[in-house]
Amino acid sequence: MTANTKINDFGKRLKTMLKVDFRRMFTMPMVYIMLGISLVLPILILVMTSFMGGMSGADPQASTSMATFTNVWQAIGSAGGNAMTMDLTSMCNINLLYFLVVIFVCLFVGEEFRSGYVKNLFTVRAKKFDYILSKTIVLFAASAGMFLLYFVGAMIGGGIAGLSFSLTAVKASAGGVAACMISKVFFALVFVSIGLTLSTVGKQKLWLSILLSLAAGMLLFTMIPMMTPLSSGALNVCLCVLGGPLFALGLGAVGNVVLSKTSLV
Repeated sequence: MTANTKINDFGKRLKTMLKVDFRRMFTMPMVYIMLGISLVLPILILVMTSFMGGMSGADPQASTSMATFTNVWQAIGSAGGNAMTMDLTSMCNINLLYFLVVIFVCLFVGEEFRSGYVKNLFTVRAKKFDYILSKTIVLFAASAGMFLLYFVGAMIGGGIAGLSFSLTAVKASAGGVAACMISKVFFALVFVSIGLTLSTVGKQKLWLSILLSLAAGMLLFTMIPMMTPLSSGALNVCLCVLGGPLFALGLGAVGNVVLSKTSLV
């Protein structure tokens, strides 16, 4: 079999797998629940923290006022990318989505192991690496949708809360925000691949997959502000656009070995 034939055969298998996975994903209510949470979460955070901050600041007996959002772009990130800041605006922003992505991946893949879909799939000689690659692409697409909806929700929440939309106030620019969002979306590939690989370890044990994935995500969480600051540039985009897929391929190879060497139940 020639190299071109192998490539064409791989392309056909992957295309078929992707069609099946996208169809399965968009017929699952869980996907729309996660997308809805991504849209509503920033609205609730911005409106509620602004309300609570206003009450705290108006209380003459309070010695300090609660640190709240004063600018809508704080819900997207910080200009300096300081990972050591532990205030409200640095913790309750778009970076929370990475953990939601991990949980979503574990729920999606865990359901396939629980229902017996994975076992039936490999019974008909489906390639395990095709499964890993297809799931990575499909779940990455879903995570990208979650980040875009969070951005929309932040704009809506900022408008409702009456927050400033000034970019100069947070030392950012429109180009920097665009680069920041692109970087964050591709950095999500790291968390998608973590959830996917550890789901092949936990299989039907959903609690184990989620626990391991969240623990691994916590180890990388401090990297997010540094890799994807609000003032991101070409370097940040390149690092995430190139590094995310490479990391996913590496962990995908690990997941392929796990599926090949262990039982599917």
